[in-house]
Amino acid sequence: MGLQLSISDSILQAIRLPEQRIEQELLQELAIALYTQNVLSFGKARELAQLDKFEFGQLLAQRGVVRHYDSEELDDDLTYARSE
Repeated sequence: MGLQLSISDSILQAIRLPEQRIEQELLQELAIALYTQNVLSFGKARELAQLDKFEFGQLLAQRGVVRHYDSEELDDDLTYARSE
């Protein structure tokens, strides 16, 4: 199951970014917003943003977003560490 969002041409044209960067930037903005609101975990937010753990952590730091860390995050980190 996937989800596609529809953004009107007028809005896409109003976004002040090169066309090839728009989708990536919107995914990152959505990931940051959902993570900040505790809707997505760090792991799922970074997956949505299509960034690795380090890159997403840096992006959050650049935005001044404090990282939350709970038992689910610990489980994600342990699973990730074991897969290396």
